[in-house]
Amino acid sequence: MARLLTGLSLGYFLVMLDTTIVTVALPALSPSLPAQQWISNGYTLTFAAFLLTAGAWSDRFGARRVFSLGLISFGVLSGLSALSFSTALLIALRALLGVAGALLVPSSLSLIAAAYPVPSARAKAMGVWAAVSGTGLVAGPLLGGVLTEAFGWRAIFVVNIPVAAIALALSRSAPSTPVRPGCIDVVGQLAAVVALSTLTYALVEKAFWALLPCVVAAAVFAVSQRRPGAMLPPQFLSRGLLAGAIVNFGLSGVLFVLSLYFQETRGYPPSSTGLAFLPLMIPTAFNPIFTGRLVARIGPRIPAVSGFLLMALGAAIQACSPPVAVSVVALVLLGFGVSLAIPSLLAAVIGAAPPELAGIASGALNASRQTGAALGVAVLGALSATSTPFALAAAAAVLLTGAAVAAAQPQKAAANRVPMRE
Repeated sequence: MARLLTGLSLGYFLVMLDTTIVTVALPALSPSLPAQQWISNGYTLTFAAFLLTAGAWSDRFGARRVFSLGLISFGVLSGLSALSFSTALLIALRALLGVAGALLVPSSLSLIAAAYPVPSARAKAMGVWAAVSGTGLVAGPLLGGVLTEAFGWRAIFVVNIPVAAIALALSRSAPSTPVRPGCIDVVGQLAAVVALSTLTYALVEKAFWALLPCVVAAAVFAVSQRRPGAMLPPQFLSRGLLAGAIVNFGLSGVLFVLSLYFQETRGYPPSSTGLAFLPLMIPTAFNPIFTGRLVARIGPRIPAVSGFLLMALGAAIQACSPPVAVSVVALVLLGFGVSLAIPSLLAAVIGAAPPELAGIASGALNASRQTGAALGVAVLGALSATSTPFALAAAAAVLLTGAAVAAAQPQKAAANRVPMRE
């Protein structure tokens, strides 16, 4: 079972690694700032847009098949990216990598739910899954810098290939997951992709005209989900999804604001700014394991609320423009808060879903988190143009709201469910 969990965790590790490994290599990839932005944002946009669809496919076709497809696609597309001969082609391949990454997240969580039907064991497994992904997030900038300097930018894509191959080999023993019967909700999936992609595009590029098609697509999606066999059952429009959006709103927004503050106000160079965030990132590499064990013992509500409160406290301390030593403490609080809140929310949402809907449940949660991240950067970034302390104080207030939302969640994990077989 440890072998399988390692393989599933490496799948999410790849997704997180590719989110950050490209950051320090952007100047080597293209001298054009707009091109650099799209090399980075193209991946983020398609990843967010296809999470709901990936979750639906996982339930409809089987999580094992979708996870394997995601890994194979990720490896092949990474190889093609390394061979890319133009910036336009690289941007297109990065967008396709985002789709492959979206296939990996809901399916890996569905397989964890199937492999660990006992809620306490599932919570511990999700803690390991989150910890491994946190390692990818932390390792990305460092590994990207080393590989780019030693071997050139193509190496940052080549490194994905052996990781994908190892994950595929380790996950061959994954159990079959229950398949959700019925036809594919084509209208719902297309509407979700258009709504999520246009919203992400509008917020990332500040192209607010894109909010109009986003609203139209969201309305079409809402109407389509009232029909029998809809992709997203009404019970998943829950507090857990709202809490997921809030946690990433706070995390991504605070990271964006502090990155500007460290460089523009404190005068840190980019390398020092990256190091300044280590106190926040390091807890995400080990604390989710503790969180998983804690959730297994007492349920997800208390750890989730504690996580939001720690994040709010860290943001509030940063709002006071503290000296460096106090700023480090605030970042540590943020890191521990994130690594308490996110695994707890995962356990709550996935644990409450029936086995045949685990994919769409995890897809919905991760889609809400990505939407919250885009909103956090847009809203808090705009507020920071007026006042950095005000932006960070606003983040703290939103995170306190998240604590209240999480407090309304059930205290105990869902009852034990034994998954059906294909």
